[in-house]
Amino acid sequence: MTIGIQGGKGSFSEQAAHEFSNNHGLEGAEIVYQISSEHVLAGVENGETNYGIFAMENAQGGVVIESVEALAKYRCDIIEMFHIPIIQNLLGLAGMHVGDITEIHSHPQALRQCKDYLSEHFWTRPLIEDDDTAEAARRLSEGKLPKTSGVIANKACADLYGLEILQESIHDLKHNLTLFLGIKKLGDS
Repeated sequence: MTIGIQGGKGSFSEQAAHEFSNNHGLEGAEIVYQISSEHVLAGVENGETNYGIFAMENAQGGVVIESVEALAKYRCDIIEMFHIPIIQNLLGLAGMHVGDITEIHSHPQALRQCKDYLSEHFWTRPLIEDDDTAEAARRLSEGKLPKTSGVIANKACADLYGLEILQESIHDLKHNLTLFLGIKKLGDS
């Protein structure tokens, strides 16, 4: 039993996959980290994975365009639509401080969810769009981003990738919820 997710290890999609698994008695299913909505939908359609999880809309960031585009290309059955709370954090390498950060990396959705915070604290710094919040955290931990980079990601990424939380709960909307879709292959019982 496999569940393809739009995100890497430590992503909000992984958190959503665990909730989906609990809701549908799929505990123990293997999570396949497919990073993009398109890969998730393609994987379900071609039978590579049994289920898929991806973000559809955030309370502040709005519709996830990549998910809308992927849904237009692939066919699936939607099993469940559910919200999970999203708490965005600014992560950095050990010993870094907020004032040391020269650029911010994250998924475009996460950057949108933190736009007030970012415009207040990092208005002169580049905001660099990445394909996934958790992947940005992994790249920083592996030295693939400049040492003075900050990433916006799930708290789980700090533990997973040995990063420090420089600032907690930096999203602008107090109740920051994201709507996730749980899907399966069209016609599968």
